[in-house]
Parts: sequence; C-alpha cells; structure tokens
Amino acid sequence: MGEDHGSSRHMSASQKELGDEDARVVRVGDTERTNERLEYAGNAVRTAKYSPFTFLPRNLFEQFHRLAYVYFLVIAVLNQLPQLAVFGRGASVMPLAFVLIVTAVKDAYEDWRRHRSDRAENNRFAAVLSPGAATQFPPTKWKHVRVGDVVRVTADESLPADMVLLATSDPTGVAYVQTLNLDGESNLKTRYAKQETLTTPPGQLTGAVIRCERPNRNIYGFQANLELEGENRRIPLGPSNIVLRGCELKNTTWAIGVVVYAGRETKAMLNNAGAPTKRSRLERQMNRETLFLSAILIVLCTVVAALSGVWLRTHETELELAQFFHKKDYLSDDKNSNYNYYGIAAQIVFAFLMAVIVFQIMIPISLYISMELVRLGQAYFMIRDTKLYDASSDSRFQCRSLNINEDLGEVKCVFSDKTGTLTQNKMEFRCASIEGVDYSDITRQQPAASDRIWVPKMPVSVDGELVELLTDGGETEQGRYAREFFLALATCNTIVPMILDGPEPENKVINYQGESPDEQALVSAAAAYGFVLVERTSGHIVIDVLGEKQRFDVLGLHEFDSDRKRMSVIIGYPDKTVKLFVKGADNSMFGVIDKTMNSDVVRATEKHLHSYSSLGLRTLVIGMRELSQAEFEEWQMAYEKASTALLGRGGLLRSVAANIERNLRLLGASGIEDKLQDGVPEAIEKLRQAGIKVWVLTGDKQETAISIGYSCKLLTNEMTQIVINSNSRDLCEKSLDDAISMVNKLQSLSTDSQARVPLALIIDGNSLVYIFDSYLEDKLFEVAIACDVVLCCRVAPLQKAGIVDLIKKRTSDMTLAIGDGANDVSMIQMADVGIGISGQEGRQAVMASDFAMGQFRFLVPLLLVHGHWNYQRMGYMILYNFYRNATFVFVLFWYVLYTGFTLTTAITEWSSVLYSVIYTAVPTIIVAIVDKDLGRRTLLKYPQLYGAGQREEGYNLRLFIIIMMDSIWQSLAIFFIPYLAYRKSTIDGASLGDLWTLAVVILVNIHLAMDVIRWNWITHVAIWGSIVATLICVMIIDSIPILPGFWAIYKVMGTGLFWALLLAVIVVGMIPHFAAKAIREHFIPNDIQIAREMEKSQDSHDATHPEIQLSTMARA
Repeated sequence: MGEDHGSSRHMSASQKELGDEDARVVRVGDTERTNERLEYAGNAVRTAKYSPFTFLPRNLFEQFHRLAYVYFLVIAVLNQLPQLAVFGRGASVMPLAFVLIVTAVKDAYEDWRRHRSDRAENNRFAAVLSPGAATQFPPTKWKHVRVGDVVRVTADESLPADMVLLATSDPTGVAYVQTLNLDGESNLKTRYAKQETLTTPPGQLTGAVIRCERPNRNIYGFQANLELEGENRRIPLGPSNIVLRGCELKNTTWAIGVVVYAGRETKAMLNNAGAPTKRSRLERQMNRETLFLSAILIVLCTVVAALSGVWLRTHETELELAQFFHKKDYLSDDKNSNYNYYGIAAQIVFAFLMAVIVFQIMIPISLYISMELVRLGQAYFMIRDTKLYDASSDSRFQCRSLNINEDLGEVKCVFSDKTGTLTQNKMEFRCASIEGVDYSDITRQQPAASDRIWVPKMPVSVDGELVELLTDGGETEQGRYAREFFLALATCNTIVPMILDGPEPENKVINYQGESPDEQALVSAAAAYGFVLVERTSGHIVIDVLGEKQRFDVLGLHEFDSDRKRMSVIIGYPDKTVKLFVKGADNSMFGVIDKTMNSDVVRATEKHLHSYSSLGLRTLVIGMRELSQAEFEEWQMAYEKASTALLGRGGLLRSVAANIERNLRLLGASGIEDKLQDGVPEAIEKLRQAGIKVWVLTGDKQETAISIGYSCKLLTNEMTQIVINSNSRDLCEKSLDDAISMVNKLQSLSTDSQARVPLALIIDGNSLVYIFDSYLEDKLFEVAIACDVVLCCRVAPLQKAGIVDLIKKRTSDMTLAIGDGANDVSMIQMADVGIGISGQEGRQAVMASDFAMGQFRFLVPLLLVHGHWNYQRMGYMILYNFYRNATFVFVLFWYVLYTGFTLTTAITEWSSVLYSVIYTAVPTIIVAIVDKDLGRRTLLKYPQLYGAGQREEGYNLRLFIIIMMDSIWQSLAIFFIPYLAYRKSTIDGASLGDLWTLAVVILVNIHLAMDVIRWNWITHVAIWGSIVATLICVMIIDSIPILPGFWAIYKVMGTGLFWALLLAVIVVGMIPHFAAKAIREHFIPNDIQIAREMEKSQDSHDATHPEIQLSTMARA
C-alpha cells in the first residue's frame, strides 16, 4: 500500500539519488554500534564563528581582507623604522587600531549572542530511551542525543533532531507537525509512522536497521529503508515518515522516533547558511576613486622625494651641520663616518616613504567604518517605517543585508513573480466545467447553505444549478460525473482536516490545513457542494458525501512533481471498486486523457479553460479511470519495488506514476481566482513612471498571465504585443527575427520618444529552453531590451535566474528580483537586489533575500523614498570623506614645500591621527543618516525624481574631480592666508599648526553645513559640537608638557589676528563652493533642486505650480 504522503508541491524523492554504498546505516536504539566509527555528528550545534582561542587571529584575518587595512598596516610598520619615523610609534598605530578594535568589539558582541543562543539550545532536555529498557525515557540534554537514539516527544515540544517516526499516540500512526521554525509555513503537516513499527514497543525494535541517504539540504525529500530484525523485506521510508529538527509536534499527544541526523547534519542546520554576500555598486565604484587618490598620493610623494633630492644635491656641502642630517658623526672615533646619512639616493627613497606616512590619510580609513554605521542607521529607519509595515501579516520590513542599502536607489529593472507577489495567494474557487458543461454564471452563485453540520472555514459561493444537480440528479449521467468530479477534489490532495466547534453546538467548522493554497480552495469547494473531507489517516479518509459518511481507502498516492505537473491518488471505494483520480495542469493532463472517449467534452472543456484563463483564473484539469484488480495489483508490485529502491528511487516512482496515469476519462476543470494584492496596479504604474522596467516571471498559463497583466496595469491596450510561443529552435529563431524586424520598424517610424509605440514581449518557458540552450540569447536580449514590459509564462525556477542573468551580463542596469516562494530563490540570489515577500508560500524566499516585506506595493516607498535617500546620502558621504581628507593632506603638502622637504609637520601628530577619527567623523555620519534632500510626499508624487539615482547623478567621476579641485583651493586658503600673515613674525610652528588644524576642521564642517538640506537638533549638535570638540582636544594636547607645542594654542588664541585669520580662511575658502552652488541652483537647476523649490512653495501655500516642469518628465 502506498503511503508516501507529503507536500503536493515538491517531489517525494530527494533530489540526490543514491546506492547502498552511499547509504547511512542507523541501528535503532543502538548508538554504540551506530557511531562506532565516530563518523556521525553529535547533536550539539554551534552557530558561533569564534572561540576564545580563535577570535583574535580569525577576526584579524577577516578584517584584513580589506586592502585598505593592509595599506594602513604597512604605513604603521614603516613608521616603526627609525629612519622613517615621522609620528610617534603609538600615534601612528592608533587609527588602524581604533578601526580594528571597534569592528572586533562589534563582531565579538554578535558572536557572544550566538554562543548564548547555542548554549540555551544545546542544554534543552529530550526524553531518550534508556539502553536495555522497554519504556523508560529519562530526560537527556539535546547535546548528548546521538544518531540511533530513540526519542519520545510530547505535544507542543520541539524536535531535537531529524527522526524517523516509529509510533504515535494516534492508532493509525498519524502525527501533525508545524514547520514554522523551518520554512515559515504555519499550516500543519501530516507525518506517518509505518504500520510495521506502530504496535511494537520501542525497546523491542533494537536490532532494526535504517539505511538512509547521507545528510543533505533538501527538506522536502528523504529516501530510506527499514529492515526489522528477523525479516528479509525492506520497508520503504519517504518524506512523510521523517520529522525534522526545529518542527513542533501539534495535535498529537506523543510521538516516538529514531534519530537519523543530528546536530550540524540535520536539514535545518544544513539550510542555516545566509544569503550570499553582495557589495553595493557605490562601493565598487569607490574603488575607482580610491585608485585615483592613490595616484595623487604617489604624485605628491614623488614630488616631495624628487625636490628633496634636488635640495640635497644643492646643499650637499652644507649637510655636515644640517639639523636633520648631521652627515659627519663627530662623536665617533672614526672621523670620516656618517652619523645619520645614507647618501642622496637612499635619502630620496626615505623621503618618499616618509611622505607616504605623512600623507597616509589621503585614503580615508574611517570611511569604511562610517559606511557601516550609516547603513545601520538607514536600516533602522527603514525597519521603523510604518509605511512598510503589513498589518495583515503583522510583519515589519526586514533588512537582512546591510551592504546594499544604496543600491535601492539605482534600480532599473524589476523581476517579479506573480503568484503570492502580485497576487494574494489566497485562492477562491470560482467556477467549474463538468462533463463539458460550464458552471461559471455568477448570477446563479450564492453562499453555501449555513444550516449544514459541516461548514468549511473558507467561505465558498456555490452555483445553484450545480447544487441541484448533485442533490437531485445523482441518477443521471451528468449527475454521476458531477459527483465523481467533487469526489476527486475531496480525495486527490494531501489536506489535513481540523475539526473546530462552530457558532452553534450542532455545527462543526472544518479548517483545512495544507501546504498548497490551491488544494485548500479545491477541498473547501468540494465541502461547500456537499463532499466534506472530515478525517485523514495514513491508510484511509472519511468523506461526508451529501450527508452520509463514507470511508475510502487510500491505496496509493503519487505526489505532484515538476516533471509530470500532476498528482494522482488511488482510492478503494466501500463497494470494493478501485478508481484512479488525477489532477494537474492542462498541458500535462490532455496528454494522458483518452480524447476518443468523449471528444465533444474535451473540445468544450478546452474552450472553457481558455475563457477561465482569459479572466485571470488559475486552472486545473481533473480526470479519472476505474482500475481492474489486475491493473491495481500490477501497479502495487511496481510501486513497492520502486519505493524500496535506494538507487534511482525518484525516477522509478515517476515511471510507475506515468504508467498508471493514462487513458483517463476527462471529468472537468476548475477555475480558481487568486486576487491581486492591494495597490499592485498603482505600484506598477509608479515604477514605470520612475523609469523602472517591470518583468513578470510566472509558471501560469499564457492566458492567465496576460489577464493578470491587464488587471495590474502592466499591459495596456496601447501596447503592441510580441508573442513568442515556439516548439522548436528553428521556429523560435524565426519568431525572434520577426520580432527584431518589428522593433526596428516601429523605432524607425517614431523618432519622438513621447510618441513611441509601447511594446510588450510575451514569451513562454518552452521557447526559453531553446533560447538558453543555443546562440539565440543575444537576439532575445535585443528584443527584450527594446520592450517596455516583458511577461514570461510557464517558466521554471532556473529559467527565472537565467532571465535575470541575461540582463546582468549584457547591461549595467541595476536589477531587483522579488518573490515569495522557494521557486523564486535562485532568481532572488541572482539579482543585484533580492526581496522576499513574507506570504503564504513559506519563508524560503525571505531567508535567501537581502530585504523582506509583506506586500508588493511597499516596493514603491522602498525604492522611490528610502532608495533615493540612501543613494543620495551615501554618495555625498563618500565624496565628502574624499574631499575632507584631501584638504588636510594638501595643507600638509604645502607646508613640506616650505621646510626643505624634510617631512616635518607643524600640525601635531595627535591632531593628524584624530582628524579623520574624531574631529570630522561624526557630522558626516549623522548627516548621511538623517538628512533628506526631498520629502516623502514629493518623491512619491513625482516618481521621475528616482531617475537621479539611475543616472548616477549623486556619485560620479565628474563630481569627484570637482570636489578635488575644491579641496585644493581650500587647502591653499587654509595654508597661505596664515602663512602670509605670520611669515615675518616670530610665531612658532606649533602655534601655526594649531591655527591650521582649527581652520581645516572649521572649513570642512562649514562646507558640510552649507550642503545640509534639513536641519534638526542632532545635526546642529554634530556639526557645531565637532568644531568645539576639536578646539577642546587641541587645548588638551597643548596642555601636556611632554608633548611638542606645549601651551602653543594659548599663546596664539589671545591675539585678534588669530580669529581674523580664521574668519578670512572661511570666507576665502568657501567662495568657489558658494558661488558654484548659487549658480547651479539658480541658473542650471536639476530635477531635485526644482522639486525642492516646489516644496518650499508648498510649505507657504498649498497651491500647485503647473508651470514648473521636471526635466525628466520629458525624458521618461
């Protein structure tokens, strides 16, 4: 008897086939013999990355993967050499040490939390059978459970390991588990203990042997055999016989199982890997500018070294008494020995390396940690945004990857799943075609009778004529087929009925639990029409047929798989007849239906299916066949042989199913409505206005997908549709050539982009098979890129990833994929940005995603608001960090030119070290987190503003060159104004250095303040507080007697010239930036600046200004 029940959406066999030599051997209740080779993992789990001994070396190794850190390490090492020591040895190490320590503390805290979670998990207790005992289950810590242990679990307890069920409290061996912690699905799943072990006490099963597949990640597949002691036959075990770690036992008093996978080898732990690490485009582009800065650094150092060589050659005869050289060592006995001089060539090399040390902050080490903090702050505000909160599922926005926040502001192409992403994935039975008769007239539909004993929890409207046919016309041929049709819906599924108390004592509400929303809708429809599934066990089901309870034996079940695209069940009737019921996709079912039996019915049904699909309904075809005793016995032998094979079990089972699923009589077809989510049409329209192309990739029929496309405004009547639906490579190539010709013709006819005819490409999975397996990819790309909308139907999961890869490889467009199911995981991971919808299909998509949310419509505020903000802020912060550090380095460079190229600095070494870490770090971080160039309302009202990120207006090479020119000008003002004022005075270098320090900090903060759009108290505190903090630090440093420049700041601060020079530096330094900003905003404003002026006008009066046009509106 076939008992492999499980998910109707997944293959019953594991994806990996195995032979006996690959099998894991588990001896029930005998852990010593099972683990005698010590090859199986214990049950202790460890998610922490570090131990106290490995933390320091491993964490440092991971941090030094960033080349910038290696650069600063080399700088610090060079400064330790006596010949190159510019700064104090401690001061030179401090910037790198600060960044490393902050990151290490963060990593240590995160790992400590993992250790704490691991300890709590490992020290939980489970009831484990004592060796040699029959019924004693003393409590044992989870970490001490081993493969082969027999474990007893009670209701609402979590399972400590992956176990094969041996017995349950249910006489038929049924156990209900909730896999919420594993895949996020809250519906109860049925698992079964085999009849052979059900009545045997656990202690007497010692000696039984389980041979199962090696540990793997497939949570929906399991292959194994059970051999009882003294018996030669093998009992097949499948996915319905195993319960996994992390699941909870529900509605079952107790269950007993044997551990087959423990600890890190459990399927839950093997699936515990996070999403692949991605790097943002801004961060990758930043490397280009970092190379430019490195080139500038090399040029500065080369100039200093070369001029130093010239100076040494010019003053070669004067070096004996030069302060920094002392060429002759007069204290030595050898009067000709050199004291601190290695020759001009060596001195040039030393000068170059010393210049690298002095100018090291040209590459901003603090930028990396600043970016991490900014992304953390941005993620906090995205998570707390109430506009991204889904009340229906009580789910907040999740930021699962902090590395790509800013990529949300550059998306050009969105790839979306349909079912559960654009639609609700809450199925509602709408209509049926039975024996060629269409029952879809909505005027005849009415709520199901409320006075019945059994009421499905999911309300279903019923067709009055069909209800009358079922109740009164049972003796007619049409009535018999109608009853068979609904009996097929009630039996051909894996639904578990849960009986609940109704509003009235005599009524019972049935909550149908299942993994497929389609099955729930179909079983609820059967119940509404009087065929109520009320009980399911491992071997039979009970159905209330129009008020009379009947028991049907489940003799066999072939689950749905992606190859057959159908499922079937063999049912034993009370009158001993055996019938096969099959349901599946129309393109799969019409290949196994005997069309000669009732050709008129087949033609009528095909017509009805087309009309249902045109309405956007999901369709299924139902067929049946009565089996003779000989046919059933032949199937049973083949099924048992296939299900006990360890090698190729999946293929053998599919072959057995294909042999029995043939020559079917067509019963009819069903139409199920999957309603659009709220706000989907408006969201797609907004995305298109923002210049984002939307591609929909679905497994549904072409007609269904097109209908949904019109419903969600993806397709419009003005669009010219290009349909590619070919069954061979040659036809596919011809269709693509024709499409390219059409595109070229339409493009030549309309030169004006506004008058261009919009195009939509509609292509099916069969065509994609030929395209991806040949040279036709480039032709598909040429057509797709010219279309405004692309709709792909009947596509497999890997084809979805292939389509995303097609765009990624051939364009620089930022791609985003959004989906809700396990079939969307490959697409989500392939795209630059992956978003998971926490919906009805579990959490596989969420767990593989970079971001997760509850509704598709949230994509609009996420991209147009937060994406825009994140991109603009991060782009500005990176450029500002480059400018800020370059300004400081150029000040040092000008000073070197006036001090004999000796690499001495007037600015104290501690101020050099603290400049980018404390003096100027906080303001840029705060501004990058809280500043907003435009308000939410404006960004949503004018989606075209999103184009600024797509065109990379916030960060590009032109802006980098401009800020570098600005930094050179400001450094000239900072250095030369005080220098010219004091050059004939007796001021010491330390006092002048303090003035330069304060001047550069004030100037770069004034520069930042001028660019702030929206001021608030925290911005004021950060910017002005940073200036005050710098003054305090300089005063503290100059108050320490052992440091150079003792009391210097106090001498110079008391003069009026000091403050006048600070004011002069600020005014002169800011003139170019202020002038450029004024000219740009008043004479050549961009879209964002225009919108900002509109915001200011709306703040004063709520009037519209139609005369103000955004320039991108003409380009959109």
